[in-house]
Amino acid sequence: MKPVRKVIIPVAGHGTRVLPATKSIPKELLPLVDRPLIDYVVREAFDAGIEHVILVTGRGKGAIEDYFDHAFELETGLEAKNKSDILARVRKSIPKAGSISYTRQQAPLGLGHAVWCARDIIGDEPFAVSLPDVVIDGAPSALAQMVGEYEKTGGNIIAVEEVPIEDTNKYGVVAAKAERAGRSFEISAMVEKPDPAKAPSNLAITGRYILQPEIFGLLEKTARGAGGEIQLTDAMDALMAQQAFYAYEYEGVSHDCGSTLGWLTANAALALNNPELGAAYKEFLKSRL
Repeated sequence: MKPVRKVIIPVAGHGTRVLPATKSIPKELLPLVDRPLIDYVVREAFDAGIEHVILVTGRGKGAIEDYFDHAFELETGLEAKNKSDILARVRKSIPKAGSISYTRQQAPLGLGHAVWCARDIIGDEPFAVSLPDVVIDGAPSALAQMVGEYEKTGGNIIAVEEVPIEDTNKYGVVAAKAERAGRSFEISAMVEKPDPAKAPSNLAITGRYILQPEIFGLLEKTARGAGGEIQLTDAMDALMAQQAFYAYEYEGVSHDCGSTLGWLTANAALALNNPELGAAYKEFLKSRL
């Protein structure tokens, strides 16, 4: 069984749910406490043992590439002013040379198409997909937990989390193939936004996947689905007829930073847990509430 060495992170979206904030900057660079959203997702990947990150970009996303590169004027200035602690934080965002690649999607054809765009960089090996809108606070990270589970089960793995049963019509949820035992279990279906009365479970799909390379051939043949886009879920449904799919209920808390309320909530939650800012921020919130 080949190890999971690469992750695809699609960053070509326009961030329409948080406009006008994303009119002139990529949504992935919106700040979450003291660093941008994309930094959390990329660090999660490297912390999980991923060796190569592939960012699927689009027009107007060049600032993301700049973020993961050296800013020599800035670094030289900080060094000259002996601001070594700030300099260390700036340099922490820069990955090892050769460990990050970029490819363009060129047209807004959906998540499935974005994943397919990275097919030649992935090659014939299993890979992860991480959605940059979803920041998961967990230790070890959600992706690290999934990689550990993959080493036991193989196959394809989808991250899930419990949601209130009355909210299942807001998410894609999974159906267990047999009686569930533990955090990992084989699934028989993925149901998009089911009526709560008919939902097969209250376990929602949460923006982290480990997939086998056969998905690329299926994506190439997948017709446009909902919204006129090539849906990753449609290709996963087809692959499920050929290979085992597992759901994994990770330990951690997810934040949907693709919506304004979700982004605000994430900032509050992570700021409260920040060792440098948490105490002062808590006192501020108390004074306002």
